[in-house]
Amino acid sequence: MATVLIVDDDAALRDALGEVVGDCGHTALPAPSGEAALAILANEAVDAMVLDLRMPGLDGMEVLRRVRDRFTTLPVTVLTAHATAANTIEAMRLGAFDHLTKPVGRAALTEALNGMLALNRSGETPGGATSSPAEGLIGVCEAMRAVQKTIGMLADSDATVLITGETGTGKEVVARALHDHGSRAARPFVAVNCAAIPSELMESELFGHVKGAFTGATADRMGAFRQADGGTLFLDEIGDMDMALQAKILRALQERSVTPIGGKPMAVDVRVVAATHRDLRQRVSEGGFREDLFYRLHVVPIHLPPLRERRADILPLADSFLAQAGNKTGNKAGHKTLDADAAARLVAYRWPGNVRELRNVVERLAVLVRGPVITAADIGFLEGAGAGSTPDSAESGLVEDLPTAVAKLEESMIRRALERCGGNRAEAARLLGIHRPLLYAKMKRYGLEASEERTPPVSNPDEDVSEQ
Repeated sequence: MATVLIVDDDAALRDALGEVVGDCGHTALPAPSGEAALAILANEAVDAMVLDLRMPGLDGMEVLRRVRDRFTTLPVTVLTAHATAANTIEAMRLGAFDHLTKPVGRAALTEALNGMLALNRSGETPGGATSSPAEGLIGVCEAMRAVQKTIGMLADSDATVLITGETGTGKEVVARALHDHGSRAARPFVAVNCAAIPSELMESELFGHVKGAFTGATADRMGAFRQADGGTLFLDEIGDMDMALQAKILRALQERSVTPIGGKPMAVDVRVVAATHRDLRQRVSEGGFREDLFYRLHVVPIHLPPLRERRADILPLADSFLAQAGNKTGNKAGHKTLDADAAARLVAYRWPGNVRELRNVVERLAVLVRGPVITAADIGFLEGAGAGSTPDSAESGLVEDLPTAVAKLEESMIRRALERCGGNRAEAARLLGIHRPLLYAKMKRYGLEASEERTPPVSNPDEDVSEQ
């Protein structure tokens, strides 16, 4: 039997979590605050911790930092009702066992408990780190949450990462997040597009040259590897690299040194992150990519799904891009918003150009739409093969009926409205264009009411244990 410390300022939620811990045959030790949790840890033996992120006084992230400094082997699972890329990455980077979003199902919590206690028995130590920048990827779907967690676990590592995904899915954003959230953040991040530079110039671009090494070499050139020394080198579209240059990249990765054209070998300390939209395994089988380089790059793979497979992220992304566009134009009245029909059209569109296309569309709307609200008529230009379509089950591996898709859209819009109105339900109802009783009913349906109305614990092991 293990002792599990449960840290949350909500008494009802502590009881619900404690019930699950008890059902698993363990002892729950409740703490109403971060300060109380640290006091308990200083005086009692604890085998695992479940930690709320948002609490008065010491918040969960600060508690996690202190736990990592003083109790390095204690496994911790973080819970939050407001999961963002930044707090997901940071929690995982600080060594959290997992980062779960409320409402948390009993099955998910039980799995986390079993995993933490198994980790504790194995004697492994969760990774620790210092604080990091707060920016991160936007994404609330499960696939992107998994990407964010992976970034957090990899950020302080020097392991080579290969990011795959269609053009426009945000591969460079992931590479920058790996750099910005890691120990190399203060050093350079250098990006090289391997498909945009002619092959005859690429060697000099990557490795540099010395003055007089060839006609036109009028001065020394450092090259991207040396420019990124101490930091991160991002090799975008590496699947398009010339075969002859692939051998030199492989040698640089293996020997941690580069040889400028006409010069001598020089040691470099660089973390390499590569990306491609191509299927490198197929390229290897076709003879277009070196097998040894593939395995050298494929140490830790990260795959980014296309936007059509992560429709829950479309509106959060659009809202973020609208806010960024509003900041660029200095709009003091606030950024433009989408009405319900416009939001539905964005979600229904297939986005063949992925996140890059969405950003371009939103920036166009921010500039051309005169009023504060963007309507479906304003985005009538989104016609053609991508308009009004649904995900292809052969491509996405998902089959989703219309009611489920509509419910997800509805829940996302209500969440956004509540966040924008600071939790003011009357204002959120006005913004959504519905009556307050209808908003209350829908909030209850989607488990969104607990921030103001606490609900009692449930007894069904498959239902949620938290609704904050």
